[in-house]
Amino acid sequence: MVSEYRNYINGRFVESAKTFEDLNPANGEPVARVHEADAELVDQAVRAGRAALPAWRRTSAEQRAQYLERIAAVIERRADDFLAAEVADTGKPVSVASRVDIPRGAANFRAFAAMIRMSGGEVYETPTPEGRALNYSLRQPLGVVGIISPWNLPLLLFTWKVAPALACGNVVVAKPSEETPGTATLLAEVMDEVGLPAGVFNLVHGFGPGSAGAAIVDHPDVDGITFTGESKTGATIMRNVADKVRPVSFELGGKNAALVFADADFDKAVAGVARSSFLNTGQVCLCTERVYVERPIFERFVAALAEQARALRPGDPLDPETTLGPLISRQHRDKVLSYYALAREEGATVVTGGGVPTLGGKLDNGCYVEPTIWTGLDQSARCLQEEVFGPVCHVMPFDTEEQAVELANDSRYGLASALWTSNLDRGHRLAAEIDAGLVWLNTWFLRDLRTPFGGMKLSGLGREGGRHSLDFYSELKNVCVQMSQ
Repeated sequence: MVSEYRNYINGRFVESAKTFEDLNPANGEPVARVHEADAELVDQAVRAGRAALPAWRRTSAEQRAQYLERIAAVIERRADDFLAAEVADTGKPVSVASRVDIPRGAANFRAFAAMIRMSGGEVYETPTPEGRALNYSLRQPLGVVGIISPWNLPLLLFTWKVAPALACGNVVVAKPSEETPGTATLLAEVMDEVGLPAGVFNLVHGFGPGSAGAAIVDHPDVDGITFTGESKTGATIMRNVADKVRPVSFELGGKNAALVFADADFDKAVAGVARSSFLNTGQVCLCTERVYVERPIFERFVAALAEQARALRPGDPLDPETTLGPLISRQHRDKVLSYYALAREEGATVVTGGGVPTLGGKLDNGCYVEPTIWTGLDQSARCLQEEVFGPVCHVMPFDTEEQAVELANDSRYGLASALWTSNLDRGHRLAAEIDAGLVWLNTWFLRDLRTPFGGMKLSGLGREGGRHSLDFYSELKNVCVQMSQ
């Protein structure tokens, strides 16, 4: 049965004249008919947020924290509904989505509920000629925040922005990816159920240029923009908001490196790199696409990594034995396959993969590709410089620490990196030298939600997580009081 995904504006679900299909990438079948918001509906959402802002910003941190905790509780109670929507939209194996995406969606609200309760300001006592002055800081919300989130981790990354924005007393106009509108629509139902005041959370569906995304960015009454997605889109948003000098927070693309030294725990390094290359079919901004291995273990490592890739099982995402889902769309599959072809043109050796699997039945209408490993490319090859965003990595040998760091930093991106070594002195030393916002040492994708998250260079602007999220979603105000003797 095909669902209807409507916009949610000022506490009501709203239809629109124009709709589009949401397709299941595992079999090509329609999941939902989605109501696309035009500029007029986005304007209604912004005006609803603006009207709700004065009362919402006056609520206490404790009151907002209680709302966030109630939202988390309903997500957990409706976990099966969220799981079904996430799997239908992404084709992600249920074994992954049930362990990662849905629990993190609830955890994001709980985490920021705890953080806003503990977010005290600075206080300084200063001597003055008249005696002393007291300086203290206050947080005030940005106002109406535009949230544009991606399709690869739909619920996780959507709530990663919505939760701190609401915690800080903002109202939001949020647009999920047109590829994955399901869990965001369910979240609107949750907001309605917990009694969040009308206009505080507004959801609009649509695309980027000429649609809801552009209307949010261009709206004069949107006070800040947070976006996760492609670097080119981030640059376009920056240009569009520059004249208004509005704050932006960007988590953008990555071409992430892993450095594997000969003294690493070999089996853990192989398993870690396999996970970082192929999790979510390589559709995670943190995934590893460039692997540099110390020469003495290079051949052995490539063979072991290829064995892990071949062991992945593409198939029905609802089958608990499935370990590899499809890419998000046929358009994205075409892009990934174009890089598979380009790698051969550039002289790559295809160690394993490089094509499309035959799965049988409706799954052959899906967007599956084979997990792929290349060797033999030059560092300047396009396949080593451009983000593929698929289940693929290139493995290259290195001889010295200096060469390894130089190769890792030879990228326009700087989001994440992983170091695999038993020499912790080396690990700490090289972590400081690598140009990336996140460096993992002998692990990958391990997150503490209080820590800074974000990238350098083309990988982003600003940081999310913990107080870093609170700093973006609020303005700090200093109050100075001359005290009497």
